Order: sequence, then structure tokens, then C-alpha cells
Amino acid sequence: MSSITEGNAEQYGDSRKLAARARLRSEYTIAETGWFPWVAAQLPLKPGDRILDVGCGPAWFWAATAGLLPENLQLTLADLSPGMINEAVARCSALPFASVEGHQADAAALPFEDGAFDLVIAMHMLYHLPNPAAGIAEMSRVLKPGGFLAVTTNGDGDMREIYQLTTVFGSAPTNPAAEAFGYEAAEQSMRSQFANVTMSQHPASLRITEPEDVFLALTSYPPGEGASETQLARFRQAIADAFAQSDGVLEVSKQTGLFLSRKTA
Repeated sequence: MSSITEGNAEQYGDSRKLAARARLRSEYTIAETGWFPWVAAQLPLKPGDRILDVGCGPAWFWAATAGLLPENLQLTLADLSPGMINEAVARCSALPFASVEGHQADAAALPFEDGAFDLVIAMHMLYHLPNPAAGIAEMSRVLKPGGFLAVTTNGDGDMREIYQLTTVFGSAPTNPAAEAFGYEAAEQSMRSQFANVTMSQHPASLRITEPEDVFLALTSYPPGEGASETQLARFRQAIADAFAQSDGVLEVSKQTGLFLSRKTA
């Protein structure tokens, strides 16, 4: 069955489809600290560090956290999509970084020298790779000895209350990204390259009040994106029923975590 993990060229030519999905988390998350600031606080960065963001997308993370980070960071943005790179570089060039570079790049064949970066980050992107372990091996290669790899992904229970509604399309009632590269896969893949792995889960949940945002998010990728009118009508009804049963506010669990490893010095 097609899913969010397939059709990358169409899904990520620019940020429009991604924005429909991101809206659920950005608008309805209940947390003491937001996701982006929480991740930024976990990163072991020093002034002047060289950073590589693999699968950077539109660089929303850096726009949200630039003021929270150490000074004089040298940021390299890499993505398979030229459209994403253009958007990311334009956004980050206006931010207080010492330098910003953009590179179209395959995560499994990074065009950088061994030991080039102090920190490599891959946020919610390894599930797109046919072989995520190969991507992690490449990220380890371009890390300096003593450098850090930060990977974010979702757990199997992430937003289960929402994904249960997609069974009308024939989908499994779970986050497709977590199916492809969830917590267990992240742990195993990183341990294949690093002697140490620590994991932290962002303490948060969702309180969704707008049914249309659920519909737009889950029809922004296959199979919902290509569903028939009959399936879409059934999906709208399933969403309406879920909101009616919860008095107009859908309480949704979140499982979103950060895995961090340090390369042996």
C-alpha cells in the first residue's frame, strides 16, 4: 500500500504537502516546551561548530531555533529535493549563522569529506531511505571523531487515534513513518555504527479541535491523496464520528523521540 514513505519526488518537491501534515503538530500540540525548542536544547553544540542537516526540508527547525543556539554555527543543508534546498537556503540565509550552504544530496551517498562535521542531524527523514542503516553509516563517516549524530523519528503509538481513521483507505491503523523506521529500528541502526545511543521522548500530546485539519493532513499523501470520492466521503464521516464521540475535541497521543550518539574520539 502506498504511504507517506513513498513518492518522495512528488511529496517533497516543495513544502506544501508537508505543511498540511505539520499543521496538526504545530497547531494542536500540548507541551511545556515545543518540539523544535526541545530538540534544540538536547543538541550538544558549541560556538563555531559545523552542522550538517540531512533531509533538511524547508528548514523550519532552524528558523524556529536560531536564537536559541550557540553563536557562529556553520550550517550545511542537504536534501534530495532542489525545491526544498532553495527554500531552506533562502530561509536560513536571513538567520544569524556564520555561514549557510545548500547541497542537493542523497543521504546514502553524501558529497562531503570524512570527518567534516561536528554534528549531523536527520529529523524525521530516515524512513524515506530504502536502507536507513546505509544513511546512518554515511552520517557517521562525515562526522568528526567525538562528533554527534542526532536522529528524530516516531514511535508505533504516535497519533494512533488519528491513523485508526485511515483504515477506510485500507491503511494500517498506525503512523506509516513509524512502521518504516520507528524507535526500535532507530536504536538498532544507530547501534550498528556507534557504541552509545541515548533516547529521549518529547513529553507532549495533541488536542485537535478542527476536523478539516485532520482531513487535509491525511489526504496529503497516498492512499488518501488518490482516494475515490466514496472513500473520501467515508473518511470525512469517520472523522466526524470521532469528533462527535469526543465532544468536539480529539485527544491524541504523541510518540516523538530524539536518538543521540557520539562518534568514538
